[in-house]
Amino acid sequence: MSGPARVTHASTRAAVLDLIRAAGMISRVGLVNATGLTGGTISTVVRGLIDEGLVAETGHAESTGGKRRVMLQLNHFARYAVGVHLDDARITYVLTNLGGAVVARISRAGAIGDDLDAVVGRVAREVDAVVDSVGVERDRILGLGLVSARPSALHDVGRSLERATGLPVLLDHDATAAAIGEHWSGGVGATSTFAALYMGSGIGAGVVLGGTTYRGPSGHIGEIGHACLDVDGPRCPCGGRGCLEVLAGPAAVVEQARADRALARAAGLAGGRSKASTPVSADFAAIGRAARQGDARAVALLERSARYVAAATRTLANLLDLEVLVLTGPSFAIAGSVYLPVLRAELDTAFIARDVHPISVRLSPAAASASAIGAAAIVLQSELVPRRQGLRLPDDLAAEEPPVFQQFAR
Repeated sequence: MSGPARVTHASTRAAVLDLIRAAGMISRVGLVNATGLTGGTISTVVRGLIDEGLVAETGHAESTGGKRRVMLQLNHFARYAVGVHLDDARITYVLTNLGGAVVARISRAGAIGDDLDAVVGRVAREVDAVVDSVGVERDRILGLGLVSARPSALHDVGRSLERATGLPVLLDHDATAAAIGEHWSGGVGATSTFAALYMGSGIGAGVVLGGTTYRGPSGHIGEIGHACLDVDGPRCPCGGRGCLEVLAGPAAVVEQARADRALARAAGLAGGRSKASTPVSADFAAIGRAARQGDARAVALLERSARYVAAATRTLANLLDLEVLVLTGPSFAIAGSVYLPVLRAELDTAFIARDVHPISVRLSPAAASASAIGAAAIVLQSELVPRRQGLRLPDDLAAEEPPVFQQFAR
């Protein structure tokens, strides 16, 4: 990747660990070349990481005429983290290993209307269930990440969960969490400027600039659902007019589908399934399933929504000069096959920097549980590679030598 992007860490140890994570496999010489640190410093740091069980020696690089270099990689099962995504429709729980891979996952009905004590007690029990399902020792769990579309409303839940589970709890925005999960698990380049476009009941975006997550002063970065696409459009709850969400977000799609009696019946939205009784994301999923089964009205409705989403996303891509855009979240998990080609076509023809570099647009393979995975990644990142001004990660960490073998809702 190009440009002066910089990833920074709170310590040399954190920087080295993050380089090993991002590279997948790398030698001590590779670490020296990537960091500019001395061989002695790298040897000392690596020895400490091996003693802690965080890093393991594994295999050798191909010989280039001298002694073959020993390769290093994360010990993926040295530590774990729990991620929880509170959504109107579902509560999703994951347990991930040090590399961000999911080792256990459960999903349960949402907690609309439940009081604080009920939510905390339920979440604590279900966290225990996901941990016990794989028999991981509690002292190897670094903490619990808790995310929703309204993280500011989670503080009381978070404090109570710390007492109930005995785990440190970190809070964040669900779209930001999804972006962190993609970055931590190696889904994008180490220094890529990218966005995770998240769609559940609403639409938002998590943003990573040059490998560093950007949250903004209030933590509400990436509110693309409130990009104005029609200055004379309908009033949005945010106070503006013609926002993407009121024109073509999941709630707007559901409302438009209900106005079409034939489509409402085909998607299962008619009868007893009223607006009040079913979360928006659940009704949107029903429309997505109808489209996947070939209902032309459902396809047309989603394609109309996709054109609006593509127009707003083009603005986001142009403002940030994105290199990668990942579609994620439960609504894209259901309807991503309709939205993806529309967004690709828009960015192929109207992304301002397309003659300088392409923008990769893809659907996350873990779109349905992306925020929960990202919540766990927030814990891993906070505990193991805290950031500050410091070292730069090179664009291609694995280029030094080829190894013998590779190992509430939005």
